[in-house]
Amino acid sequence: QVQLVESGGGLVQPGGSLTLTCAASGTIFSIYLVRWYRQAPGKQRELVAAITSDGSSTHYADSVKGRFTISRDNAKNTVYLQMNSLKPEDTDVYYCNADNLGSQYWGRGTQVTVSS
Repeated sequence: QVQLVESGGGLVQPGGSLTLTCAASGTIFSIYLVRWYRQAPGKQRELVAAITSDGSSTHYADSVKGRFTISRDNAKNTVYLQMNSLKPEDTDVYYCNADNLGSQYWGRGTQVTVSS
């Protein structure tokens, strides 16, 4: 059974940084495309960033380009989201999604709050 566990969220001041981690178990993680999404209650889910299975290609939402960096370490079954220059509008629950040919798995999310 595939399990994804996000961690690294918390409260940070505007302009600060956080690194989110998505740790996978129960699968060969290196075959999965991985995405980070975020969503707040009452808001539409937003794709934040994505990384291919081998890490050779990445994609970012316009709202986070130049501030967020997605990376992965397949030897550790882990994907990271480095978030810099955080803004109050980045406040959301962040979810990790793993996708292999349409088979998708989700973590339970980690809360990120950007506030002074």
